[in-house]
Amino acid sequence: MSAQDLPVELRRALSEVARTPRLLVASDYDGTIAPLVNNPDDARPHPESTTALRALAGLPSTTSALISGRALRDLATLSRLPSEVHLVGSHGSEFDAGFVHAIDGDAKALLKTITSKLSAIAAEYAGVAIELKPASVALHVRNASEEDADAALSQALAVANGWGAQVTEGKKVLEFAVIPTDKGQALDILRHQEGATAAVFFGDDVTDEKVFKRLHGPDLGVKVGDGETLAGYRIPDTESVGTALAFLLEERRTWLLGGHATPIERLTMLANSRTIALVTPTGGVTWMCHPEPDSAAVFAHLLGGDEAGHFTIGPARSALPLGQKYLDSTMTVETRWASLQVTDYLAHDEIPGRTDLIRVVTGEADAVVTFAPRPEFGQAPVQLVAEGDGLRVLGTNDPIVLRAPGVTWTIGADDQSATATISPANGPVVLELRCGTEDLDENSIPEPELRERAESYWRDWAQTLTLPERKPGLMKRSALTLRGLVHAESGAIMAAATTSLPEDIGGIRNWDYRYCWLRDASMTASALVALGSLSEAEGLLGWLHRVLEHLPGPDRLHPLYTLAGTVLPPEAVIDSLPGYAGSRPVRVGNAANSQVQLDVFGPVVELIHDLTHARKRLGHSDPLTDADWNLVSDMVLAVERRWYEPDHGIWEIRGNPRHHVYSKVMCWVTVDRAVKLAEEFQRAAPASWAALRDEIATEVVEKGWNDSVNSYTAAYDGTDLDAASLYIGLSGLIDPTDPRFTATVIATEAELRSGATVYRYHRDDGLPGGEGGFHLCAAWLVEAYLLIGARSQAELLFDQLVKATGPTGLLSEEYDPVAERSLGNHPQAYSHIGLLRCAALLS
Repeated sequence: MSAQDLPVELRRALSEVARTPRLLVASDYDGTIAPLVNNPDDARPHPESTTALRALAGLPSTTSALISGRALRDLATLSRLPSEVHLVGSHGSEFDAGFVHAIDGDAKALLKTITSKLSAIAAEYAGVAIELKPASVALHVRNASEEDADAALSQALAVANGWGAQVTEGKKVLEFAVIPTDKGQALDILRHQEGATAAVFFGDDVTDEKVFKRLHGPDLGVKVGDGETLAGYRIPDTESVGTALAFLLEERRTWLLGGHATPIERLTMLANSRTIALVTPTGGVTWMCHPEPDSAAVFAHLLGGDEAGHFTIGPARSALPLGQKYLDSTMTVETRWASLQVTDYLAHDEIPGRTDLIRVVTGEADAVVTFAPRPEFGQAPVQLVAEGDGLRVLGTNDPIVLRAPGVTWTIGADDQSATATISPANGPVVLELRCGTEDLDENSIPEPELRERAESYWRDWAQTLTLPERKPGLMKRSALTLRGLVHAESGAIMAAATTSLPEDIGGIRNWDYRYCWLRDASMTASALVALGSLSEAEGLLGWLHRVLEHLPGPDRLHPLYTLAGTVLPPEAVIDSLPGYAGSRPVRVGNAANSQVQLDVFGPVVELIHDLTHARKRLGHSDPLTDADWNLVSDMVLAVERRWYEPDHGIWEIRGNPRHHVYSKVMCWVTVDRAVKLAEEFQRAAPASWAALRDEIATEVVEKGWNDSVNSYTAAYDGTDLDAASLYIGLSGLIDPTDPRFTATVIATEAELRSGATVYRYHRDDGLPGGEGGFHLCAAWLVEAYLLIGARSQAELLFDQLVKATGPTGLLSEEYDPVAERSLGNHPQAYSHIGLLRCAALLS
């Protein structure tokens, strides 16, 4: 039997329930996954059913169970299912984790009396037998003649009136329980225990009606065979149960694990000065948020497949693309097939709150367009309406339209997706997605001019840069990527373009990086200053001044803020999305917002230090402005007040604070750079600053070193290593010729380097699962190699870092050296900062 033989309505219902965040799949045993037979000991389950139950239990956020009238020991023996599948016996009175209800002395005495009476009845009739269970006894009449069966059941019911037992009638069986039993209650116990958001139950017996009666909301009940039922769906036999379970398994697996997920490194970023989108190598817009990059997604295919929204263009005749590339010095992306090309870019200079994505289709071959917007991460149901020269999206908080003159659309039965076949042979077909406006009219600016405006913004800027001599093309792409993460309107700079791309495929280390971290943003701005672009640093410092206006003091800065400069709302989980390649949960917000991270002040002052010297080289009359000096003083004040505290560190570990070496080093950097700025630019600085700098340095040098591991460690209180501790030499706190720095580099290489990458640390951070190596940590090790004179090792690691870039030159946060694939949010500012720094040093 194939899935196509199942009723269409049931297939549709199973597909829908397979997309619930936490699913419980349960079934009766006899007559459901196993056929009814005369000898109960011969009731073996269908392999298709047990295979499916076993596989369902192995999926994330999925529980499977058997709830049977059989004694638990018999259920376990016959089903031979692993411990991952929950077993509930005796109509719900026996759980695999033990009894739900205790059996007291009176109940045990009653059970003995009932057993004696039923044994006497069974002895009178051929084919009648009893089955003893820990809390009940059953009278089976399946093998008796119809006349004897009726007589035995009637006699048992007659004498049962005075027992006070719970009587459950099944198919040719009466069960007398001395404690309450209820399959429906058993299902609810499992539901509560597993936190299930929906349940599916397969059953055939009258006892299963107690389960069907308790199903509600998105739950699904399936009756096997004939007879009246409260179940919503029916299938004919036990073989059909195996088919239905197998179908549910595939639907659930596809939804959770995402089918084929595009490798992270093959995702290409579109950007203007405010908005970001990601395009797959096969022409699909898989990620875009609106109205801001840290708003809810309109297309979240990246985290939830087709159901989460996408905008895809590809050849009508299935074919693999020939390639994808950026147009030089721009953020315009071309995806090419034989005789077909799609050119994508985000329009520039749009009014605030407006996002325009332009897709231009050229070539000789027909193309198929699928437009499926899903605003609010797919949580807002929408309706597409064809109107004039395009489509209007109804049901959104913000208006959305797709202008597509001359295109004829077919809108799907759900009214949420539209497809069209277009032919560019007679000229380019231009599709304009406009978010934040209801305007479907012709644009007053011709498309070629729109494109030129967008491209000149990037091209003109790129021409002003002084790029490293090493890999200049790749370095230009890194610079453009960093600028693409700049939110020009506010001055904020994102850490990465995405949320919840996993650090471990299938794991829970999935974080939202679409915000402005003081540390990451300052490091990004410093990297751009080093290339000769100062405006991003000035914009960020202006943003930070505005943030500080609303705080009681600089020492109360949060580690990160929204792009608008406000405090983040609480971290939340979007349960309706299965995550990239099944990596759940999908998170919005970031709990690190409430952490103590004392390293954040250092990068701010280092940025001002770098910016001031860049201005001086350019001949500015006032290279260190009063506003910037006030900000330096604020950062030193924050360090004075808090540097001696433990914190959560650069890696934002969600555990108890520690005295992290990197954090102390960056507190030292804060004061050291401030003292140097004061000396060079004749600013008044208290004498206490120099004393504080020396005090911090003395403590870090003494307490950060551990003789037993011959290295500076992650924190004062441990022997664990951390790649960030390399900063004790990279920052200049100790001289790179100090043998303790060389020892730290060697120890870091030995413990944390793995081929082409370097891990942050290997200690238990309280979270399950693993992670990849960090590109930024690899870059730090390259710099450390150079400082200790190991240039050949630096060259080798840099070359491996370059090879980890995707085909369009982008780097994610992490790298798996075994699977040789990218991990983490993408593209990541840290990674491109490190790449640029290494290239400059090696040049």
